[in-house]
Amino acid sequence: MLPLDERAIRASFINASRKEVSVLNLPAGFDEIDFDRLDFLGWFDPKLPKRAYVIAIVDDKPVGVVLQRTDQRTAARAQCSWCDDVTLRNDVQFFSARKAGPAGRNGDSIGTLICENFGCSDNVRRLPPLAYEGYDRELARDMRMLRLREHVAAFLHEVG
Repeated sequence: MLPLDERAIRASFINASRKEVSVLNLPAGFDEIDFDRLDFLGWFDPKLPKRAYVIAIVDDKPVGVVLQRTDQRTAARAQCSWCDDVTLRNDVQFFSARKAGPAGRNGDSIGTLICENFGCSDNVRRLPPLAYEGYDRELARDMRMLRLREHVAAFLHEVG
């Protein structure tokens, strides 16, 4: 992911009002974020615990959305829609995003299951287990990273 500054982050949101953008809090430790190890930047607002933000590079520019998370975790073990990892021990949570523009002002939204802590970038960078003799684990990891970026971009396109 390309490094972002505060100005680029605030300008990237497609489904937020000017007021929402002006009061959003940057992630803790923002100056120490290693953007090279991220496929998207996701964080929770410390003042509004149900609100979260996600920013990814789509078509060579940053695109951000405001998310709302549900109160409950999924009852059964579920799979993250972004990283597709079924072997994880972390929880998955339902997040919804108000659509951008007139649709969002009319109350339209979309939702998806995402790793509760936005750890998808770490998940896809782990080498998968050896499936069979000759299995290219590095290629499998690279493909998982690519699919994660595609899934996040598709969600952001659907919001916008």
